[in-house]
Order: sequence, then C-alpha cells, then structure tokens
Amino acid sequence: MKRRVPLPFNFASYESGLMNEPTITNTDAPPPVPLSLDRLGDLPARIGTPDYDRAALTAGIIHIGLGNFHRAHQAWYLHKLMQQGLAQDWALIGAGVRAYDSAMREKLKAQDYLTTLIELAPGRVTAEVVGSMIDYTPIAEDNAPLIAAMADPAIRIVSLTVTEGGYFIDPETGGLDLTHADIQHDRAQPDQPKTVFGAIIAALKLRRDAGHGPFTVQSCDNLRGNGTATRQAVVTLAGQSDAALAQWIEQNCSFPNSMVDCIVPATGPDEIALAQSLGVDDAAPVTHENYRQWVIEDHFCAGRPDWDKAGAIFTDAVHDYETMKIRILNAGHQVLANAGELLGLETIADCMAHPLTSAMFRKIEAEEIAPYVAAVPGQDPAAYVELIAKRFANPAIRDTTRRVAFDGSSRHPGFVLPVLRDALAARGSCSGLALVEALWARMCAGTRMDGTEIEPNDPQWARLNAVALAAREAPQLWLAQRHIYGDLAEHQAFAEAFEHWLSLIWAEGCEAALAVYTDQPDVAAALAGDRAGMGQ
Repeated sequence: MKRRVPLPFNFASYESGLMNEPTITNTDAPPPVPLSLDRLGDLPARIGTPDYDRAALTAGIIHIGLGNFHRAHQAWYLHKLMQQGLAQDWALIGAGVRAYDSAMREKLKAQDYLTTLIELAPGRVTAEVVGSMIDYTPIAEDNAPLIAAMADPAIRIVSLTVTEGGYFIDPETGGLDLTHADIQHDRAQPDQPKTVFGAIIAALKLRRDAGHGPFTVQSCDNLRGNGTATRQAVVTLAGQSDAALAQWIEQNCSFPNSMVDCIVPATGPDEIALAQSLGVDDAAPVTHENYRQWVIEDHFCAGRPDWDKAGAIFTDAVHDYETMKIRILNAGHQVLANAGELLGLETIADCMAHPLTSAMFRKIEAEEIAPYVAAVPGQDPAAYVELIAKRFANPAIRDTTRRVAFDGSSRHPGFVLPVLRDALAARGSCSGLALVEALWARMCAGTRMDGTEIEPNDPQWARLNAVALAAREAPQLWLAQRHIYGDLAEHQAFAEAFEHWLSLIWAEGCEAALAVYTDQPDVAAALAGDRAGMGQ
C-alpha cells in the first residue's frame, strides 16, 4: 500500500463551510484522475491504493444498505485485512431494497465499486482507495436479484446498515410492528418481499431447501442489541407465513450483536470537490473522522473474517461498549442537534463552538447520562465523554445538525429515552433530558429562532409538526404521543420539567432556556447584544 502522508489542503476554507473549490498548493496540478481499476496507477502517490489483486477476490459478504458509514467502517476493516493478504474470499457485494439505492449502485459500478476514503483530522487529511467491494446487486421491486445473491452458498454473512427506523420496532411492545404496511405485504407475499427482512427470509428458505445451510445476519446499525433486534425481526416475520422455516432459522442462523462507531458525514459537492483537489475524480467519496471502533460478539454460524487483525474487538461484553457509545455519543448527538437547528448552527462542530450549546452538552453528559453508563476495559464514562467532546468539536468533520437530527421519532426513543427512564428510576436529575425533549418538540414546530423554515426532517414529520404546534399552548400533548414516550408523561418530575422548558423556549427563545439551564445569563445577553450590533 502506498504510504499515506498529509496533503496540502486548505482546511481554513473547508472548515468555514465557504469552500467552492478547495485550494491546493500546486496550481499547475494535472486534472483529477477518474476513479477506476485501470487508472489506480495514475493516482497521486500520496493516495493509498489496494495492494491486493481485485480480480482474485471472491465474495463472502452481502451488505444491504450501502451508504457512507458502511464504506468508511466495515468495508475499511475488510480492506485492511486484504492489504495483509487475508480475507481474499470475503469480498463484499453491495445491495439495497429501495428504488433510491439504484443511484448509488450506478455511481459505484461506473468506478468499479471503488471508494475514496478521506480521513479528516484537525489540520490534516489523508486519503486511500478501498477495494473490498466487488459487485452490487441490481435493484428490483420484488428483490429477486438480492434474494438470488444471498442464496448463493458462497455468501456466509449478510450484513446491514438500514438505520434505526428500518427495524420496524413497535415502540409499545418492543417487538416487530406487524401493522406496518411493508411488513403486512411481506406476510401476505413472502416470495416477493419489500423489506430487507423479507428478502433475507426468502433467501434462507432457498438455502434450506437446497441443503446449502444458513448464513450469519450481522447488523451494523446504531441500535441497542442490534443482533437481538435483527433475530427478532427475521424469526417473527418468518413465523407469519412458515413456522417450520422460522424454527430452522432460529436454530441454525446467528445474529451477533455489535457496536459500531465512526463519524461519517454525508457526501455533497464540497466532499466531491475535496476528492478532486486531492487528485481523484470520485462520484461518491466518503469523508470520516480519524477514529473508528467495532466491537462484535463472536457468534458466526458460517465463519467470519479475522477482523480483530484489523483492530476490531471480539467480546461477549458488547452490551457494555454499546451502552457507553449509544448513550454518550448517540444521545449526545440528539442533545446538540435540535438546539443547533433552532439556532441555525450548521454542524455539530458549530454546536460545540457555541458557548451555550456546548455547556448544555457537557452538563447533561456529566450529570444525567454518564451516571447511568458502566465502564469498559480501558475507558470510564467521564473519559469517554471527553473523547466524544473532542470528536464532536473537530471542525474538519462537517457533520450537519440536519443529518444528526433526522428521524428523531426513532432516535429519541432509541438513544435518549432509555437514559431518561434510568434517571427517573434512580430518582436522579432529569431536567437536562427534559430540556432536550422540549428542544426537539420546538424544532418540530418547523421554524428556527430567526423565523426561517426548518424543512421536514422525519418520516413522521406531518404528525410531529401538528402536535408540536398544538403543544405551544398545551405542552402535555407532546408527551401524550405514546408511540414515542410510552408512559413517561405519567412521571411528574419529567412532565413538569418538560412543560417548564417548552414554555420558556416558546416565550423567551432557545438561548434563554439554555442560559437558565447552564446558569449563564451573561452569555445569552452578550450573544443577543452581538446580534443587535450586527443588525440582526
């Protein structure tokens, strides 16, 4: 592999969000090289490329939901093994179950399924081309190409990044939501499934009937007990149409739990331009922070790559790592994102640079989240909070508040409310977490503090927006959404704190509420004075 060295990229331009075309040191540099197998040798020497022979790779994994996170995480770990001469029979095939996945397939197919990964550390950037993916199944409404690919006995792992909302979890029962239209379709027509779980079941049926044996289903989503949730979804749905198949799956397949961690922003024109400035013309490059972690249960029914040789951790204590990460990082994202949206702060790093939102983040993490997190080997909760604060503050990672705030109706129940329940059970403080929920409710009203519109940002936006507007006069209506909050409205301490904060936000604004919570009235006054002086 070519040695990766810092590149002469103008970070001040990129970090400011004003980049039109990144500045490179050599203005006479040749045009960027189109990314493809036959042009890898033409890339600048500073960009790492695969050492292994792509033509010699054979597939062992199908990954469904092939977005930026997968390409910066699981695909990278596999690439690192391949660079060591390992895992040559574990190459990836990409897949999707939605029509919009076709656009990504076409982009990657045109560049031989290669991806440029750009690592953004403060003041430093490195890049490499990852080649662990060798194909991408065609997208079809009935998922027939995907089912056929998963039925191939060479496939031993089917992995997923389908987002938290893609597991069809009933918030009331915690089980599979059998009332969802797509699930009902798959119950009635299991041979032409719409969902990822229906496709997996159809493929496993073909494998069982042909005597090919099972595969491991490996969730890589930010979901508490992601393997357990995946098992529940697959077995429950299979049992709706074929009880014998459901039993066979439960007895033979494995669904390891895992914890995944790497901040990976969405790709837009700036990221494409950044790749071009480095010398590569990639239609779908991926930027990511200079940190990764992958903790996995070692439960694989048909073998696995030696990911630990690339830095992953195999352990039966995944839950402890998962709890620390989901509560401190993922819940921490929700602590910041809604306040950031209301205040017009574009990125998470901008939120960490704002005196009120950053102070709120640190206080809630220290007083209302970290106390309900156990230590893991080599890391206690307080130290992990500091690590996350440093990662969030990295200005090179342009992770937008809009992206982080997306699908709050799944993320708040998944990340924030379990901590809140623990705080209530322990009779601890819940004022900060109530403030977080009030900020979300105010954000769903659809306008920022400056009056600008917040575009719909949740699959349930229409309903959330209507309730949020009604909650301005009757805050209890927001907590009455039992599909989100369950019985939390019945907890007086939380309900009263929520009503206090939401009323204050509507009456005096977001910054005023943050100033009260963090005991910084002078900061709020100074910020208001600055805006007045600027004529805002």
